[in-house]
Amino acid sequence: MAGQVELSERLLDYVRSVSLRDDAVLRDLVAETAAMPPLHAMVTMPEEGQLLALLVGLTGAGRVLEIGTFTGYSTLCMARALPPGGRIVTCDISARWTAVAERYWARAGVADRIELRLGDAAETMAKLLAERGPGTFDLVFVDADKTGYAHYYEQALTHLRPGGLVVLDNTLFFGRVADPGADDPDTEAIRALNASLHGDTRVDLSLLVMADGITLARKNTTS
Repeated sequence: MAGQVELSERLLDYVRSVSLRDDAVLRDLVAETAAMPPLHAMVTMPEEGQLLALLVGLTGAGRVLEIGTFTGYSTLCMARALPPGGRIVTCDISARWTAVAERYWARAGVADRIELRLGDAAETMAKLLAERGPGTFDLVFVDADKTGYAHYYEQALTHLRPGGLVVLDNTLFFGRVADPGADDPDTEAIRALNASLHGDTRVDLSLLVMADGITLARKNTTS
């Protein structure tokens, strides 16, 4: 039985050569974001953006909620994958970084599919629930402050229809979750969430060993 393949730069280059389908808009957005030290570590891997787009298509998601926009790479990928009439609501606290995002959304021709809400994400999610009621989104993608993940996850389950999908980014957190000496608040928060998810019978679960760890949690149809 084969184990996990170690992903070297050489192998990653190969994977991208046979799988990645990005374009000039996405490449330019990655390059501009990567030139923003010390924020370059927050750049979404192109493979992850492509996976998110695939998940939107696979789930038939027409209503997507994103927690954490940054410069809008993942938003753009998911917006492109929406069916006719589909919409994505994306939440962030930074007008500076989302201004970069809006330029690229316009360039890609998807700005009309995206609703940007600036402000505290938990407050925005609460407002959306009051406006629309529960069960109104098909997919929720969480990539924001790590200490808030547990709260965002619980709110996401309320926002999701039965059978909807929560996607949580950074659930390996640079490998620190497996380091017993790592006890900073962000690592502790992700470690606690992972343990909690393992026992959460409300969802079907898979943690993908990809990028910085991507957890898929599908809300049970009986939840």
